[in-house]
Amino acid sequence: MYVFGYRLPGLSSLLIWGLLWEIVGRAELTFFVPPLSEVLRTLVAIIGTPPFIKALSETAYAFSGGVFAAIVIGVPLGILMGRSRLLDELLLPWANMFLSAPLTALVPVLMVLFGFGMKAIIITTALFAIWIIILNSRAGVRQINRSLVEMAHSFGASPVDAFFKIYFWAALPEILGGVRIGIIRAVKGVIIGQLLISIVGFGALFELYSANFLMAHFWAVLLVLFALAFSISEFLAYLERKVAYYAAKR
Repeated sequence: MYVFGYRLPGLSSLLIWGLLWEIVGRAELTFFVPPLSEVLRTLVAIIGTPPFIKALSETAYAFSGGVFAAIVIGVPLGILMGRSRLLDELLLPWANMFLSAPLTALVPVLMVLFGFGMKAIIITTALFAIWIIILNSRAGVRQINRSLVEMAHSFGASPVDAFFKIYFWAALPEILGGVRIGIIRAVKGVIIGQLLISIVGFGALFELYSANFLMAHFWAVLLVLFALAFSISEFLAYLERKVAYYAAKR
């Protein structure tokens, strides 16, 4: 970030926003925003408690299960859509529709179909993440140089060989981009699932703290959630940069 021609060190914007947060909290403009220093002290106090650890493990289980399902289903399906015109015409309208639709409205349907347990939360998380993964995987395959595919066929590559050795690796930058955005959407999906389907995990903590007006506790849990999502997103962005040379060879 540059200010008046001077380059500021990394994370400067976070420090600036943290300072503004502290000022607003100290000014007591609203009870909803306590000072950042109070939030951090509360975070240190609760982060090792059994309720927090239990909520973290439940949220991590639902989140990882939903993201895993979204990747395992979304990446192959997106690659197949990029390869097959018939499959693309059949599924592309649905993928676009679900990507832009308010998926929260489907939660009551999922509760009827799959109950009020962890299974419904995992499926909700997967639904939030899978559509952008499908569309990005499809976009990556459609940008592959056709000469790579023709060369593979001329050397006798089977469809399975072409799938794993040509399509997947050549489309990997877009696939990782879709997974990164899908993970961000999955964070929203898992919290919505834990708030609406079954009050467990971080959803239970949000419900408890907001109902009792414990705003410092509320923001402390929210900071943990944001930090986890940001860390995973930055790690995948790093992987994207590492495999970016595949795009130049397509």
